[in-house]
Amino acid sequence: MFSKILIANRGEIACRVIRTARRMGILTVAVYSDADRGALHVEMADEAVAIGPAPAAQSYLSIEKIIAACRETGAEAVHPGYGFLSERAAFAQALQAIGIVFIGPNVGAIEAMGDKIESKRAANRAGVSTVPGFLGVIEDADHAVKIAGEIGYPVMIKASAGGGGKGMRIAYSAEEAREGFARSQSEAASSFGDDRVFVEKFITDPRHIEIQVLGDKHGNVVYLGERECSIQRRNQKVIEEAPSPLLDEETRRKMGEQAVALARAVGYDSAGTVEFVAGQDRSFFFLEMNTRLQVEHPVTELITGLDLVEQMIRVAAGEKLSFSQADVKLDGWAVESRVYAEDPTRNFLPSTGRLTVYRPPAEGTAGGVTVRNDTGVFEGGEISIHYDPMIAKLVTHAPTRAAAIEAQAQAIDAFAIDGIRHNLSFLAALMAHPRWKEGRLSTAFIAEEFPEGFQPAAPEGETAIVIAAVAVSIDHTMNERKRRISGQLPTPAPVRFERDRVVMLGKRALPVKVGETAPDGAVDVVFAAKRTVRIKSEWRPGEPVWHGTIDGRKVSVNIRSILNGAVLTHAGASVAARVFTRRESELYALIPEKAAADTSKQLLCPMPGLVKMLAASPGQEVKAGEPLVIVEAMKMENLLRAERDGVISRVLAKEGDSLPVDAVILEFV
Repeated sequence: MFSKILIANRGEIACRVIRTARRMGILTVAVYSDADRGALHVEMADEAVAIGPAPAAQSYLSIEKIIAACRETGAEAVHPGYGFLSERAAFAQALQAIGIVFIGPNVGAIEAMGDKIESKRAANRAGVSTVPGFLGVIEDADHAVKIAGEIGYPVMIKASAGGGGKGMRIAYSAEEAREGFARSQSEAASSFGDDRVFVEKFITDPRHIEIQVLGDKHGNVVYLGERECSIQRRNQKVIEEAPSPLLDEETRRKMGEQAVALARAVGYDSAGTVEFVAGQDRSFFFLEMNTRLQVEHPVTELITGLDLVEQMIRVAAGEKLSFSQADVKLDGWAVESRVYAEDPTRNFLPSTGRLTVYRPPAEGTAGGVTVRNDTGVFEGGEISIHYDPMIAKLVTHAPTRAAAIEAQAQAIDAFAIDGIRHNLSFLAALMAHPRWKEGRLSTAFIAEEFPEGFQPAAPEGETAIVIAAVAVSIDHTMNERKRRISGQLPTPAPVRFERDRVVMLGKRALPVKVGETAPDGAVDVVFAAKRTVRIKSEWRPGEPVWHGTIDGRKVSVNIRSILNGAVLTHAGASVAARVFTRRESELYALIPEKAAADTSKQLLCPMPGLVKMLAASPGQEVKAGEPLVIVEAMKMENLLRAERDGVISRVLAKEGDSLPVDAVILEFV
């Protein structure tokens, strides 16, 4: 077994590998760019080596710098994580040439399956059905339009060396194919150092299902069940689960056997994933193979009881698999939510900045439910413009799908993040969505269910009662605290606060009556129609999450302080909550609302990012839909278009500028 390994990656996956290596008694080496000098994976590793500037092409994608770090530290093996160099055959070859072990598949398997074009050819030779498409490199935009027309729209334009939703575009017309080719090629070059793209038929109403395979260097290959990853946006996964609610035992076996046959055909000898696009009728087609550890591997680990990182390390060290296919048993259900630094209310645009609050839910197993949070950040750390926006992977496991979803919903409510925009409220809304709970999924789920984008719902029904009760609990705790502050309320008798209150949820008024504090700390709150709820909590001012019980049921609610109240978020609903006396509520209703600034004649930067292209100048006439600016953030290119016809009066940015969110890029007459 190795005594020291280097992790050629950053963030969450680097931390993940370090944890397993530490448990196995293996020393670890982290590498870091200038932007990651204070990152968590650097802190966790036994050693750390600086490898260059923030841009990945000058640091994490530099084979020479990674090899130099190996030589400097004496690392015997390298785990590549996912992304970056994980599927680059040249990297594995370079390590092999100097006697360092690549913790991943052999070079031949990477070349055969890591390239999406070659993997489809290999699948065809192995008799695996594939999605109709052009198995060759697209030369230019005209070639892309020609091939797309021959296949028939819609088509998917994909980076050959891609992954993680980078370098992928769906085109429904020749114009979209032309533009999609340009964007996919550019993103592929910046993210993977390889600008080749290909085109295939886009299957309508599809489901994304993948099979985890594991092989060793002695010819043994097994499959470890499937994962469903159909909940996606911009071709990037948001929610994953294992197993899939679509598959039956027969389909699972057929998909698994095909995946193993394909792995055997290329001599696969590590952890890898064979991805399929599946129809609602359980038909399936080979999509691609990822010759690396997948982001969503934790759900497979929780239903199989296997540590895939450990298995990869043992296989790379030459050990045989310690189990056979017959030994693989799937236990329970696991759900994973990707917590992103992005603003779901702004079409999921990336967000950067400092994590002023980062309090994940407690991890561990209790009552048959497991909560796991894989992360690479910490409170006070910074989310950089340079890398992927994922903050954490929140995973829950329970005996049934319904129980795993309920546990996930509770864990999301207990997750506190501030300082940046994030998608926790969107994830909570997904967990509560009836279609998700029923398992009626497709890769178009988000587009179909949120056609106008996402806005946190105003609380209704029982959710409104819960949020109002928590608002009362917070106000009650604050009032009790005021009584105990020496010298603040000097009276001969204890101050009695008014019990008749009005909870304002936004503009909605809910009259309540607050009872006295019971000996056990519980407080009764009486709503209209004499609905009484009992609230109990040990929450203290300053804590970002209210934990407690409402009528004996455990509840968590996120808290963000505002003037005279707090924004409370629970179960996908979010609202500004204030608790007033009856007279205060009457006066509050008279306060005029401040009008928002008029930005109709300005083009604002929708996220912190780098101006990569600017096709605008003062006096220029533009038509609605005309491309104006490309802003690059977190390895994704975002094309900004004119919303209507107009004339540009001023341009306030230039190519190469780094802009904050809502910075004015240009103005119209």
